[in-house]
Amino acid sequence: MISIGVDEAGRGPVIGPLIVCALKIPDLNRDVLEWIGARDSKELTAKARKIIAEQIEKAAEKYNWGIGLVICPPSRIDLNKSVSDLNSLEIELFAEAIRLSSNSNENGIILADACDSNAGRFGKRLENALGENWGNWEIDSRHGMDSIDPVAGAASILAKVCRDSEIEKIAAGYDFEIGSGYPSDPKTRIAIKKMLEGELPANCLRWTWSTISDLWSEVHSTPVPVRTEDGGGIIQSSLDDW
Repeated sequence: MISIGVDEAGRGPVIGPLIVCALKIPDLNRDVLEWIGARDSKELTAKARKIIAEQIEKAAEKYNWGIGLVICPPSRIDLNKSVSDLNSLEIELFAEAIRLSSNSNENGIILADACDSNAGRFGKRLENALGENWGNWEIDSRHGMDSIDPVAGAASILAKVCRDSEIEKIAAGYDFEIGSGYPSDPKTRIAIKKMLEGELPANCLRWTWSTISDLWSEVHSTPVPVRTEDGGGIIQSSLDDW
């Protein structure tokens, strides 16, 4: 029997990418994950997550596990919002990560940490996104799957460590602290205002998030620009200009 655990990191922040990770292992290797200490990433410190992630990656190479890691940049999140919603985008990302970790010729169970308020609906949508070729795979979609099953927990660790690494790369490009990237973080809100001082918001920001829209209006007194597929943006005029 084969298990694929799937989880995400970075759904709610206004800075940085959304990460989805799928980890495929044969069930006979589950004891390896338990020995490593894989569990819900939220139960671990940043240092512990990094150490365990390195051990998971070494074990994956040794035992030929499959890792599918998808980094969804803010630009894709923004462009998606004009045609769909975040739940639909996450379905796409989960399916992409699963395909990268394994192939439809195998069979087993997919353990998905549901990102929808209705876990059953999330599982059904994921099944549809994967298509008929994955029909021999069972999908178990639950809230908090990362704390229920160590394979999903390991996927959550890999996703979170990747997300932390991406935030560190973004932070290295500024001479001020950017905080956690979450809108509730005072450091992040101060950083965002500085990232909004140019003609367009910084690329690392999710322009369509209400936090960005509100702070942009506060800084510029105009609607936030609309991100375009070519990496630029359309500057919107203030209603007072008409």
